[in-house]
Amino acid sequence: MDTLLTADIAANAPRYRRKSSTFIDGIHDVPEDGDMAPAQLYSTMSGRLFHSGRIAIVMVGLPARGKTHIAVSLARYLQWLGVKTRIFHLGDYRRATVGQGGHVPEDYFYPNASPASVVLRQKILKKCREDIYGWLNHENGQVAIYDAVNPTASGRRSLAKEFAKHDVQTLFLESYVDDENLLRENARNVKIGSPDFANMDPNEAAKLYLERMETKIPTFETMDEKELNYIKMINAGQKFFYNNVSFNYLSHRIVFYLTNTHIKSRATFFVRPGTATEEESYKADAPLSEEGRKYAKVMTETVIKHREQERASRTTESAPEVPLRPLAVWCSTRMRTLQTADVFQDLGYKVRQRSQMAQINPGVCERLSERAIRRLYPDEVEKHELDPYHHRYPRAESYHDLAVRLEPIILELEREQNDLLIIAHESVLRVLYAYLMHCSTMDIPNLKFPRNEIIEVIPSAYQNEAKRIHIPGLDPRTVPGSPEDIRIPVPDSGADTPAPLPGGGLSAPAVPPIFVEKPPEKVVNTAAEAVKDRITDED
Repeated sequence: MDTLLTADIAANAPRYRRKSSTFIDGIHDVPEDGDMAPAQLYSTMSGRLFHSGRIAIVMVGLPARGKTHIAVSLARYLQWLGVKTRIFHLGDYRRATVGQGGHVPEDYFYPNASPASVVLRQKILKKCREDIYGWLNHENGQVAIYDAVNPTASGRRSLAKEFAKHDVQTLFLESYVDDENLLRENARNVKIGSPDFANMDPNEAAKLYLERMETKIPTFETMDEKELNYIKMINAGQKFFYNNVSFNYLSHRIVFYLTNTHIKSRATFFVRPGTATEEESYKADAPLSEEGRKYAKVMTETVIKHREQERASRTTESAPEVPLRPLAVWCSTRMRTLQTADVFQDLGYKVRQRSQMAQINPGVCERLSERAIRRLYPDEVEKHELDPYHHRYPRAESYHDLAVRLEPIILELEREQNDLLIIAHESVLRVLYAYLMHCSTMDIPNLKFPRNEIIEVIPSAYQNEAKRIHIPGLDPRTVPGSPEDIRIPVPDSGADTPAPLPGGGLSAPAVPPIFVEKPPEKVVNTAAEAVKDRITDED
């Protein structure tokens, strides 16, 4: 295989930069030129924001320390804000160079490696860095995240000097883990899908993997270079140190985000509140109807049962008696969400009210039918059809306004270490789901969250996973999409409900559901399936 692969072939190949749908985490997609990010406040001719120039974030740390997880999470947040960010996984370049089924030499990571290993290593490093410079210089990139081990102080100093020659500011980010339990959990969650560990106890497999890495990478020097800009996260954010990080606003924004994130495993559930007595009114803070109260009870039972089943499966596959993670419940201050959450509160779960999670304001369109909106505001409908994400009707909010309003919630969502259930209006769920799954602005207004489903999102190293959990036995009248949504553009047929997304998606069924219990259904590829060639990665 040609080792001098171009950036388009190597870094952007479908194998490494997948084209997503609304159901596949799109963090590794290459965005279309000119696309505005969901929470982007302004744009510039260069495409660079905050007057911050170009920054290279260099990951540092041994395998199974969560480097890639942190890099992907940071890229997701920066891209959400509109900062042109791209991740360069060195492992992608190594796999492209050695070819499918190829293996790197055993001494590849050794300081005193053989000449052949040194040549291979330098060739891979050279190609990756050329692509970084090409992206920053010729594609107006702003933040390049270089995901590799970078184990020695001398190598990091040389790298900082090299980036400085290209007028690129360098920020090193080390993930340092000395907590054995956390190490084993990271290795068990990401690294032990190799055939070498087939039919082994996951804990034993994780231990064996970590021992192999200590042999393969015998020399690692934790960051202590006083002259460099660096951040050190210890034990997934338990402690946090930074040195010399004072060169611009964006660097401080990055530090602030990192103080709110972690790599511990947890699940986030999205669910609609029950139906209210005045379902069509935004201004009227109506209580739950009788059907809504029944829904709240069944939904609560479904969530609790699903979490117990997940715990039982983890107990079977790993150590005995895996404890059930605590569950936090967030809801807006609207009456219907509060009363839906009351069932959880009565069972002893902690419920937090979040005023920022109020539904999108429909403005003058409240209580108007779609035909009436088209008749009364034809110019606004035309604008909405062109850009349903950024357009706002008179005295209303746009989805962009909602995304900006929800930024404090997004940061708290990143900080949350327990399992989390979010009970909110469909418009709020669309934006929060889009953040975690990196959906485009054109997809967000069309995402559907029917009441007979709970959507579960599980953070993973390379891409997030999602499941659709069916709520059994609901009255069909509680299932259709919320009539409070402004469903524009209006279908020419005058149909009340828009067509579902391709492939079924997150849309409500067109016929009344049959009251049968369904197993949880995955709506995206799992990380293990999508990146199965990375599972023994040493980077």
